[in-house]
Amino acid sequence: MDIYDKPVSVRQGEELDPAKIYEFLMDNVGGLSGDITIRQFPSGFSNLTYLIRIGNRDMILRKPPMGSKAKSAHDMGREYRILSSLKSVFPYCPQPIVYSEDLTVIGSPFFVMERINGIILRKDLPEGLALHPDEARRLCKNLLDVHYKLHSIDYRRIGLESFGKPAGYVGRQVKGWTSRYNAARTPDAPGFETVIRWLHDKMPPDCTRPALIHNDYKFDNVVLKADNPMEIIGVLDWEMATIGDPLMDLGNSLAYWVEPDDSAKALAIRMMPTNIPGALKRSEIIKLYEYHAGITIDNFDFYRCFGLFRLAVIAQQIYYRFYHGQTKDPRFGKLILFTNIYEEEAKKILERSEL
Repeated sequence: MDIYDKPVSVRQGEELDPAKIYEFLMDNVGGLSGDITIRQFPSGFSNLTYLIRIGNRDMILRKPPMGSKAKSAHDMGREYRILSSLKSVFPYCPQPIVYSEDLTVIGSPFFVMERINGIILRKDLPEGLALHPDEARRLCKNLLDVHYKLHSIDYRRIGLESFGKPAGYVGRQVKGWTSRYNAARTPDAPGFETVIRWLHDKMPPDCTRPALIHNDYKFDNVVLKADNPMEIIGVLDWEMATIGDPLMDLGNSLAYWVEPDDSAKALAIRMMPTNIPGALKRSEIIKLYEYHAGITIDNFDFYRCFGLFRLAVIAQQIYYRFYHGQTKDPRFGKLILFTNIYEEEAKKILERSEL
């Protein structure tokens, strides 16, 4: 039984020219020899990820999606620079290898990095992997521990102080994602007016301890050690990382966190196995973060509601590309359902919140 994340044949319309990739890598990466093969990792809805194999060496190539609408969300150079600065103090990062803005190679900027071999959890545990409830609980704690390690990094010391503006971060996020939603809204999408108004009204003040935040930290963006699945050995997909409010980062993560007692609709669009026996509840994760940070979080409704809204915007932006024929990936056509369910779940928070 195979528990590894496997690449597949490249999707139609997302092919790369092997000859151009081979020439570029041979000119810019030392120690390569042998033939080239290119495969694609099928999961994920944003940047495209390919496995490039030359001889016996595996590398990962990352590029923007076809027909991407929000170009600022797919800045390959920025992601490469973050990895280059962060690797020395956060060993979970993949090692960046080379970045290129030469559009003659694949038609867009891209970068190449090392491959971290291990297990990546998707919607359900892969066949061949079973976690005892105690193991599931330990894995969830380790996930939070690594997240807090990221937030604890002195980003100024590694030269990343210019990668974000902490002052006014929450307000810019609410305003920015509202604008993105309106720009990507299609006739079949919900309005989100009630949620947007609530987010604007309930914004917390600037945090006093800004941090380097991942902005998409979740199970399918971490790599687990094959012979010890409770150990995290890699953190992937740094395209949205910035300097900002760490509680916004935690809220974004817990927007993905679906529990067994959540609604049938929320369970239906679950993307990770956070509902398995032993997995921590959202409330337990918040308490654990409070313990690590030495703080009390009394307004988490705002952060999780924003996280759900943000997921709706991301789903809607991708659906927009499908709606307008910019991508043929059939997965994208279903995302309008996600947009509607995220609005319903966000409204539930508003209804019971004491903020």
